Amino acid sequence: MWNQAKKLPYLLIAPSAAFLMIFFLYPFASVITQAFEHSSTDGYSLTNFQEVFSHWKFSISLENTLLLTAAVVPIQLALALLMATMVNSMRKGRDLILYIWTIPLGISDLAAGIIWLVIFEQTGFLNSLMLNLGLIERPVALLTYQNPMMIFVAIALAEIWRATAIMLVILVAGIGLIPREYYEAASVFRASKWQQFIRITLPLLKPSLQTALILRVILAFEVFAVVAALGGTLFPVLMGETYVYQFDLLNSGAAAAIALVILGLSIAFTLIVLRILKVPKGVTM
Repeated sequence: MWNQAKKLPYLLIAPSAAFLMIFFLYPFASVITQAFEHSSTDGYSLTNFQEVFSHWKFSISLENTLLLTAAVVPIQLALALLMATMVNSMRKGRDLILYIWTIPLGISDLAAGIIWLVIFEQTGFLNSLMLNLGLIERPVALLTYQNPMMIFVAIALAEIWRATAIMLVILVAGIGLIPREYYEAASVFRASKWQQFIRITLPLLKPSLQTALILRVILAFEVFAVVAALGGTLFPVLMGETYVYQFDLLNSGAAAAIALVILGLSIAFTLIVLRILKVPKGVTM
C-alpha cells in the first residue's frame, strides 16, 4: 500500500511528462540537430550559422526585430500598468471594460495585421479621413519602400493594439493579489495615489511584471504575421527570414539556425529582466 502511494504522484505526472517529451523536447532536439548539420559537410559544423550571418538581410532583420521590440514593449508596459490600475480602482463596469480591452486577444496575428492594413492602405480609412479633412488632394500610398518609417509605425501600432492585453491580464491579476490593507494604511498617513503606486503597487507587482515582460519580449522576438501583412518583404524580421529559409528556399538547416538565434535572444533578455526585476525571497505575488 505504501509503495502504491509513493508511485501515485509519478503516475499522475506521467501524461504531462510524455506530452512534453513528444511535443517539446523531441522537436527542440531536432531543431538543434538541423541547425548544426549541413549537406556539404560530414557530421556537425557551424556552416548554417555562417551562411545565415553572412547574408545581407540577417543584420537588417536583427536590427528591425530589436528596434520593434524596444519601441513596442515599453509602451505596452506603460499602457498595461495604467489600464490595470484603472480597472482595479473601478467599482462599477470593471468587468465590461476589462472585456472590451481584452478583445484583441481573441484576434489572430494575421487578422490584426489585415485590420491595420485596411486602415493604412491607399483606399483605407486613414486616406479617407485625410481626404475629408482636406489634408491631401488624392489618396497616397503609405506602406511603400519610400516610407519605411510609416511601415514601422503601422507595425508598431498594430502590435501595441493586439498584444497589450496580454500584459494587462497578468498585471490585473497581480494588482488584485495585493492586500488592500496596505493602501488603507497609506491613506491614513495621507500618501497620494502616485506615492501609493510607487511605494506599494510597483514593489509588490514585481513577480507579475517579470512574467508579463518575459512573455511579451519573447513574443516580440517571434513577431511575423503582423509584419507580413503590413510590411511584407519591405520590413524583414528574424521570424520572417526563418519562414523564407524553411518554405521558400527549402533550407531547413538555415531556418533552424535562425530559430536558435531567436531562442538565444529570448534567453538573454529573460535573464536581463530577471536581473532588473529581482524579486526578494518570500514575495510570491
